[in-house]
Amino acid sequence: MTPAVLSPGHALAAAPPDTMIGRLYSSLFVHESSVSMRIVLILGLAILLHVVVKAVRGLSEWVILRGHAHHGRLGVRLQKPKVITVTRLVVSGVIFLLYFLAIGLVLQEFGFSLTAYLASASVLGLAISFGSQGLVQDIVIGLTLILWDAMDVDDMVEIDGLDSPSVIGRVTEIGMRFTKVVNFYNQVVFIPNRLIANVSRFPHGVMDAYADVQVPPDVDPVLAAQRVQSIALGMWSQFGAIILAQPTMGHVEEAKGGGWNFVRAHFKIWPGQGSLIEVTFRQQAVRAMRLHFPTYADWQVAVTYRASAPVMVLKPS
Repeated sequence: MTPAVLSPGHALAAAPPDTMIGRLYSSLFVHESSVSMRIVLILGLAILLHVVVKAVRGLSEWVILRGHAHHGRLGVRLQKPKVITVTRLVVSGVIFLLYFLAIGLVLQEFGFSLTAYLASASVLGLAISFGSQGLVQDIVIGLTLILWDAMDVDDMVEIDGLDSPSVIGRVTEIGMRFTKVVNFYNQVVFIPNRLIANVSRFPHGVMDAYADVQVPPDVDPVLAAQRVQSIALGMWSQFGAIILAQPTMGHVEEAKGGGWNFVRAHFKIWPGQGSLIEVTFRQQAVRAMRLHFPTYADWQVAVTYRASAPVMVLKPS
């Protein structure tokens, strides 16, 4: 009996595949697979995993948005901008690795070495990282700002740049390349993360300014306090964009050991706008006091600042 001769196509199908997907397919199924079938399988798995990863990301963001204003069972507050930013970064990295590996497996089906592909890709990635050091620095410092809790969206901060003037405003976004801050002039300032040197947070979103108005001798303290209060309320009514809450007044106090009385006005103002109190309020108070005491001087209205809570200052590495 003459032995049967297999055609080249049958020999290719019957030969044990020498690729990762081919070996995996052979271990799961009895029959052998063709090159075209394995390529379709690789691309199908990559697309399926892509869809699954994107769905998981969408579900996680939905859960985070719902729980942003609440605390979890362990007392941990879900920080929406930070977790979502990190989640998107991780998902983007996973999707990149999926397609990167899929391309390598497809090339392996055409006879290319998967080990050589991974090695060449590593060298190429290293070269790209050296050529885009600014981008890498932005991403690293962006992650530092997020993970170290340096600031959060809606925080009022002062950001000092390495080669740029400081920016005071409310944070609207912490990204991998830029941090967005809306300043007092309603400008959206894009700050490259690598240029951020110091971050100072205003814990309550405002700066506290205290104006101590010295009460002249022989002037009714109650009348003096009323005049100071009237000026403070008038300024709040006119400059509501800077004075962010109704000013509060203290009682007339005695500076023990100093021999004079004073009344204190407390303002909550937009950070960096202290000149309104130092100049405008002081001039108004001095003019009011000179109606009763003509030699009243500017130095008798002292303006000081302090935070309601300690200001956090961090230097991301």
